[in-house]
Amino acid sequence: MALLVMLAGCASTQEADERQGFNFLQVKAAPDSFQGQPAIFGGKVLTARRQKDGTKIEVLQLPLDRSMRPGYDLTQSQGRFIAIYREFLDPATIPPGTRVTVTGQVSGSVTLPLDETDYTYPVLTISRVQVWSAAENLAPRIRPYPYMGPSPYWGPYWGPWPYYW
Repeated sequence: MALLVMLAGCASTQEADERQGFNFLQVKAAPDSFQGQPAIFGGKVLTARRQKDGTKIEVLQLPLDRSMRPGYDLTQSQGRFIAIYREFLDPATIPPGTRVTVTGQVSGSVTLPLDETDYTYPVLTISRVQVWSAAENLAPRIRPYPYMGPSPYWGPYWGPWPYYW
C-alpha cells in the first residue's frame, strides 16, 4: 500500500511537470533561461512583505498533487522561490505556514542573504495565486464528518434496519 501511495505521488508531480515542460529544479538551476515561461509552483509561505511595486512572497517549494495542492512533507522541498504579486495583496491574508499554489511567469532570479550565506531564488511574477484555506491545511483528504451510508445496516431513510415505527 505504501509503495502504491509513493508511486501515485511521484506520478502526480510528474504530471504537473509535464504540463509546463520543466520542473522546479531546472528553473532553480538556470532561472534566466526560463525567463518569460509560464510556470506553476506551490509550497508553504515563509514570509510575505508589502513593497512599493507589489507584494513579495517567499515560498518553500513543495511538490504539487493532482489537484495542484502542495504536499505536506517538508523534506520533499527542492528549495525556495520568490513570488511577486504586482497588485495589492495584504500580507495578513497569507501568513507564514499558509500553503499556496502560484501560477505566473518566470522572471529571472535574485540573490538574497539566507542565514549566513547568499541564496539565489528563482522569481515568479504571479498572475494567479491559490491560497489553500486553514481547513484544507489541517490534513490531506480527511472528511470533517464520518461517512454514514449507504450500508447494509442503514435503511433508505437513514435509520437502522429494520424499521421500528
